[in-house]
Amino acid sequence: MQIDDEDISAFDAEKMQSDKRIVMREFAQKLKSTIGKIPFAEDATSAFYCAMDGKSPAYVKAVLFGALAYFIMPADVVPDFIAGLGFTDDASVLLAAMKAVHANITEDHRIKARDFLNKQGLTETEEE
Repeated sequence: MQIDDEDISAFDAEKMQSDKRIVMREFAQKLKSTIGKIPFAEDATSAFYCAMDGKSPAYVKAVLFGALAYFIMPADVVPDFIAGLGFTDDASVLLAAMKAVHANITEDHRIKARDFLNKQGLTETEEE
């Protein structure tokens, strides 16, 4: 189903703003605390940059902010502290969101994600 940018009524604008506030406030800290435990740090950061991009359609922002907020929130279907399984639901939600809006996640978003991770001294293979 293709959604026009003007058809944002299909989404709850208030929920999107709530998710955006959570992501803006807590994404970097969650990323830093989970690096080395998750294999999808670059994807999550690319999704963040796409969601923050003023050129991204509103429905793309709604999908990505929702997925990123799910990653951040401590109450998951599978709690994050369960070894080996804790981030599988987060990865699944993020992967599904990224697949839904993949055409909007550009190489520029991915480059910004890699640069951010490198500047922070964060890499996906880094151990705690």
